[in-house]
Amino acid sequence: MTLTLGHIASRFGCELKGDPDASVSHVATLQGASADSIAFLANAAYRGQLETTGAAAVILTAADAAACPTAALITPNPYAIYARVAAQLHPARPLRPGIHPAATVADEATVPDSCEVGPGAVIESGAMLGERVCIGPNSMVGRDSRVGDDTRLMGNVSVCHSVRIGARCLLHSGCVIGADGFGIAQDPPGWTKVPQVGGVEMGDDVEIGANTTIDRGAIDDTVICEGVKIDNQVQIAHNVRIGAHTVMAALTGVSGSATIGAGCMIGGASIIAGHIGICDNVTLAAGTGVANSIKEPGVYGGWPANVDEIGRWRKNVVRYGQLDEMARRLRKLEKQLAKSAGEE
Repeated sequence: MTLTLGHIASRFGCELKGDPDASVSHVATLQGASADSIAFLANAAYRGQLETTGAAAVILTAADAAACPTAALITPNPYAIYARVAAQLHPARPLRPGIHPAATVADEATVPDSCEVGPGAVIESGAMLGERVCIGPNSMVGRDSRVGDDTRLMGNVSVCHSVRIGARCLLHSGCVIGADGFGIAQDPPGWTKVPQVGGVEMGDDVEIGANTTIDRGAIDDTVICEGVKIDNQVQIAHNVRIGAHTVMAALTGVSGSATIGAGCMIGGASIIAGHIGICDNVTLAAGTGVANSIKEPGVYGGWPANVDEIGRWRKNVVRYGQLDEMARRLRKLEKQLAKSAGEE
């Protein structure tokens, strides 16, 4: 597919400096771009590559436009416009409606003719697929689960029983939605499993990364609200609730019954304790541990013992590396004071 720069500017509301009839066929980095590609500049760290780019056009802000040696598509949010252009130039594979002969679909399942069900896929009794749903190879939709219109399950996805997934969702390979939560009761001489009888409710336009797990509720449902984006290898425990349009980076773990508000940004490898709440519009720096509820919007970082406002936390991280020198200076000062006190 090719797009003219004039089409891009008109469709996405950019100011164009260059030939509107020039066309591009794919996206590229500033450094790796060729004469038929389009690149973007959204991070100042890559500004040095702008002067030598071979791209046909660059999506950037007005502040960077003067340094652009080629056509410029000027917008306040280059990365978001780049994402939309990339989706146009590199669309997802078209749906191929039909059920593969190697798939297994229960007689009591509902699969519209507009759906694609790949080889090795299993659709269990009582499951209901919406229109234009794609079930990838070896994926499973468990009994009595619902999958909304235009949702896509990549290969080897497991949607367990009694799960409800909204429209236009994307579930990447290896993710598991609705496995049992970690519910066990201490019962001498060992442990007794607590039945996990809730489900998972997922809103529209949610994306779940590869090998991420979202456990079903113990009694009530685990809830992932609309527009949530979760990266790879994230663990969401039972009865967690994640508010609309929150994003969560890889390797994060959320313990049971935690509530995360809307519009939050959770940095990679963060740990969130169970039975606490995080209010709307909170950002956690990568590696943050949250042991207590956060009740005020803002940017936070640190470990459970010292989660703090981000500016103060960063200063203290630097000071941590200075502790040994500070301790030596303190001991020296204490000796000097003790000596002065003795002379008096």
